[in-house]
Amino acid sequence: MTEAFVFDAIRTPRGKGKKDGSLYEVKPVNLLAGLLTDLQQRNQFDTAKVDDVVMGIVSPVGDQGAVLPKVAALKAGWDFQCAGVQINRFCASGLEAVNMAAQKVRSGWEDLVVAGGVESMSRVPIGSDGGAWAMDPERTNSSNPTPRSKAWRASSLRLSKWAAWASIKWHSPATRRWSASSTCTTPATRRASSTAPPRC
Repeated sequence: MTEAFVFDAIRTPRGKGKKDGSLYEVKPVNLLAGLLTDLQQRNQFDTAKVDDVVMGIVSPVGDQGAVLPKVAALKAGWDFQCAGVQINRFCASGLEAVNMAAQKVRSGWEDLVVAGGVESMSRVPIGSDGGAWAMDPERTNSSNPTPRSKAWRASSLRLSKWAAWASIKWHSPATRRWSASSTCTTPATRRASSTAPPRC
């Protein structure tokens, strides 16, 4: 079996993920495009030889949507043949992207893969992509008879607070659509909300 090697590691600057954080004006595509440009300049490789750019991206919507790795590669001036894919495994997304890249190389399917993660919680707050686990009142309501562990309930409450902070409310149980609002109206977020938005 082919071995997979890590040739370089590079990272973007980081700041606090809040609406007025130090990087709130920087779009995720620009963070990643700058990183890809620097990576190519440091190693002087032909970008047409890169089989894939695999990035872990939590909440791949808005500024982080539309297959951001491919768009960032094009913005960085990489060859159009270089593919891109994004995956979401919550906080382990970047790690899973690196694992996936190693699997592709070790299997012999691909030869050169760039992997990592990118996220801007200042621009795309946690919970922005919705989802039944954290924000569907049926799932987060503590009166639901489905048995849950203490850790699950604590985690669900924490995500409900983040949803309140992100100003997301449940719109229609029938259509599973979300809408932005200045207030939260689900039972879980009403319990979790206070006069000030929760700090994340």
